[in-house]
Amino acid sequence: MDVVKEIIDNSAIGPFSNGFKSVVLSLFASIVCVLLTMLTVLILHGSSITFHYGY
Repeated sequence: MDVVKEIIDNSAIGPFSNGFKSVVLSLFASIVCVLLTMLTVLILHGSSITFHYGY
């Protein structure tokens, strides 16, 4: 945990308050979770998904 704290302190959000740091890290974690969920759905159901381009 010390390594993560040191990385955060040396990053661009280091000088901000702990509340702002937690909001930024929560936003980042939620984006990563959404991307992992989308990847899982694509891997599990990718063969049955058809794409139609609007040309």
